[in-house]
Amino acid sequence: MLAKDFSELDVYKMAFEAAMRIFELTQAFPKEERYSLTDQIRRSSRSVCANIGEGWRKRRYKAAFVSKLSDAETEAAETQVWLDFANACRYLPPSEHRLLRERYDHILGKLTNMMAQAERWTLRVKDEVADYGVSEAPEE
Repeated sequence: MLAKDFSELDVYKMAFEAAMRIFELTQAFPKEERYSLTDQIRRSSRSVCANIGEGWRKRRYKAAFVSKLSDAETEAAETQVWLDFANACRYLPPSEHRLLRERYDHILGKLTNMMAQAERWTLRVKDEVADYGVSEAPEE
């Protein structure tokens, strides 16, 4: 069954839960990281979700849909980089780092599969003649 809304997608749910976990964990990061690491990792993790939502609304056009999922994929990979920095700085417990890295690997896999099977997700819009509000010329 096809989801009716992006929030029903497993990949969205996983990304949202991961972003919320990152939010919780980053509340304990040092204050000097507020405008660097904390902001970056929160922004990229949330952007995964936002791009999935935007892509869902662009399903009429395969290329636009795939482009937004590609953006989500890029943001997920960026989040993994920030997780690695947080781990290296010892701001994250190793078990949390490992769990979140694995979660983003899973998210990346799901996004890759969706892009590879974009036809399955995109809308099939009937070709219609556009109505530009122009009345037909009167018959002579």
